[in-house]
Formats: sequence, structure tokens, C-alpha cells
Amino acid sequence: MSPFDLGLRDGRTVHVRAVTPADQAELLQTFERMNDHARYMRFMRVVREPDVAKLREVLESFPAAGTGIVATVPAADGIDIVGSAVAVIEPGAAGRCEFAISVDAAYGGTGLGTALMRALIDAATRRGLTEMVGFVLGTNKPMLALARRLGFAIAYDPDDPGVRICRLALGAA
Repeated sequence: MSPFDLGLRDGRTVHVRAVTPADQAELLQTFERMNDHARYMRFMRVVREPDVAKLREVLESFPAAGTGIVATVPAADGIDIVGSAVAVIEPGAAGRCEFAISVDAAYGGTGLGTALMRALIDAATRRGLTEMVGFVLGTNKPMLALARRLGFAIAYDPDDPGVRICRLALGAA
């Protein structure tokens, strides 16, 4: 994906680009800035400490195993990551990827989540993937509303009534 600057609804600008393994420290800082509720909505369980090994594994697997996008802003230590979206290609599931997204609370409601998801959908489509799937807590109303606006079909997870499965046929977005 080509990097670009994005003007948000509130007048701020973020820089959107592909994630790299060098972003690990900034992603860990992003995790530390998240409150308990935001962590629960993102990970669908209580997470007190980041899984650094898993983060490193995912970052090093890109772009072969998926796509990651970050939104950055200048900060005293260089940059802060204020939003991220990833699509991990599911092994053995021809053409399918699973998405996850996170937006810093200070950037909620600015259009950043929508822009990140659109960029992620575009990147996955250009890779030739045919379906994007995400698992979202039923109480995560903002994410479910975003998924609906972007054309995802939303259904109850048959294995967990508290979870919704969001599916999008790529190329139809």
C-alpha cells in the first residue's frame, strides 16, 4: 500500500502506512495507552499484558501472511500509533482473512476507523483475497455499526451468543 496523509473530521491529520516490524515498540505503547474497556473490546477478554512474542511473530509474518496498516501522528519520541488494522490470511481457508482493528480513544468518531477499514479492504482485495471475516463482541456497538456501513453481513456466532461474526465478500465492498 502507498502511504498517505488523512484529514480527519475534527481537523487533525494522521499518516497512514503499512506496518513494519520496526513498529513493535510503538504498538506496545499503544497497548499501554488503552484502558481496560478498550482492551476488552479489542481482544474480547481481559488482557493486562501484551503478548510480545505473538506481536513480533505477526509483524514478521507480514506481508506474506497478511496486511497491517497503522495511522501515526508526530510525538515527542518520534511517532505515536493512534490506529491500526490488520488482516491475517487464514491458513487452509482459501482466500479468507480475519480482520482486527483498534483506534485510540482520542481518535474515536473522527472517521479514522472507517478509513483504516477501507484501506484494509482495498489491500486485501488487491491481494486477491475473496472474504474478510471478523469476530466482534455483541456489545461493541461502534464496531458493529462500522461493519454494517461497510457492507459486512453480521450474524450470531453459533459457538458464542455474545459474539457476532462479520463477513464481507471482497470485491463487493
